[in-house]
Amino acid sequence: MASDAELIGRSLEGDREAFVEVIYRHEGAIGAYLVRRVGRAAAEDLLGDVWVAAYESRKTYDRSFADARPWLYGVALNKLRRHWRSEPAEALVPDVTSMADEWDPWPAVDARVDIQSLLRAALARLKPEEREVLTLVAWEDLTVAEAARVIGIPAGTARRLLHQARKSLRNAPEVAALLKIPSA
Repeated sequence: MASDAELIGRSLEGDREAFVEVIYRHEGAIGAYLVRRVGRAAAEDLLGDVWVAAYESRKTYDRSFADARPWLYGVALNKLRRHWRSEPAEALVPDVTSMADEWDPWPAVDARVDIQSLLRAALARLKPEEREVLTLVAWEDLTVAEAARVIGIPAGTARRLLHQARKSLRNAPEVAALLKIPSA
């Protein structure tokens, strides 16, 4: 089986199907990454933009790396940043006005929402680069070196940022409170 680097090379030589194979290999991971960041509706639009941008910039891909996934996460991150900059601030806050006044989900859902809120609050207080390295490693299952490639920083810096993020989360009051919650 050809590596992503080989496929990108073949696509640069005129083989149109080669880049389609790269897309097939990684569209699930890149799509899930976008959904976690901006929701399903916006992610569907952004995913197409990611593939167009990747195709147009494939000549800049460093073919010494066999796996294109970290590079594709970088392309997706750039599209996310453009998307976030183009959105008005109020559009980034979820609309809860459509919920019924009498809405009362069962306790397990309340607990899950509370936990998610606490974790989001703790994550929000991290420095942006710390949060990005942490989420790429924890959610996207990238190595620290791959996360560094995505963000465009040295691997040692990414390791330091990951360590700082983990330390900050361990010391966050929200996380400490979560660790004291008895499991149901």
